[in-house]
Amino acid sequence: MKSAVGQFLKYLRSVRNASPNTLHSYEIDLNQFLAFLTPPETETPALVDVTHLMIREFLAHLHDLKLEKSSIARKLAAIRSFFKFAVREGMIVRNPARLVATPKLPKRIPPVLSAEDLNTFLEGIIATPDSGKGTRSGSKDEHHLLVKRDRAILELLYASGLRVSELTGLNLVDVERKEQMLRVRGKGNKERIVPYGGKAEQALEAYGPVREDILRRARSHGDSQAVFLNHFGTRLTPRSVARIVKKYVRLINVNWDMHPHSLRHAFATHLLADGADLRAIQELLGHSSLSTTQRYTHSSIRQLLEVYDKAHPHA
Repeated sequence: MKSAVGQFLKYLRSVRNASPNTLHSYEIDLNQFLAFLTPPETETPALVDVTHLMIREFLAHLHDLKLEKSSIARKLAAIRSFFKFAVREGMIVRNPARLVATPKLPKRIPPVLSAEDLNTFLEGIIATPDSGKGTRSGSKDEHHLLVKRDRAILELLYASGLRVSELTGLNLVDVERKEQMLRVRGKGNKERIVPYGGKAEQALEAYGPVREDILRRARSHGDSQAVFLNHFGTRLTPRSVARIVKKYVRLINVNWDMHPHSLRHAFATHLLADGADLRAIQELLGHSSLSTTQRYTHSSIRQLLEVYDKAHPHA
């Protein structure tokens, strides 16, 4: 069974072009399942001997560990995919995970910031005071330089609806400044073209000299291909972008639970609210399934209800 798991991970990497994060998650989930099937001083059962009852016991074990239903559902999805692969490769005849029901998940509609609130937030970034944190020297000059980078990051996230990993993966050759288009590599290494607007272009223009200055100071250690750099001249990471978002939420002193994905969610919801076609939004976001995109309709309906409750005299 351990050998089969190894083959499955290799398949995800070489054939499905799964992202490093997806591979890491699948490896953790399947190894946890293997560990559960292999108590001390016992051998891991053969692949053909694994039953749906064993999988149910594993899910019950996860429930006893107080895991969230969403985490349990993700681990079950990994197990299902693994056994589906094993059936297709002729290792087993039936997929035992098909007989195991997915935990029912609560429908969560994430809060969406209004276009006015987001505009005020983005305009307020330039006026933020020197935090003295997150830079090598902590100097005011360096802070003001990185503010231009950070403004470009946040404007582009909202203008294009990119995933944070897609944003940090951008190279200069992926940005068509004249046409204001991005060539984006999304999940499964799928490529798509995404437009961005004038505000983001202005922010990128202001960031250009800052990027050149960062590269000049980094010398040979800098990453000349990456669009967004840290103060060492190397490519920013998704975690760094999350810290940047939290920093400005704190500095601008707004009481928002905001993270990079909030800007992607706002991008889709605001497009939908202004009449954009759901299929077009699906293409822009890089969703493989329309059902994933449809969750944004719930946010739009909720916003309409809030407007109705505030404005209608008989609400």
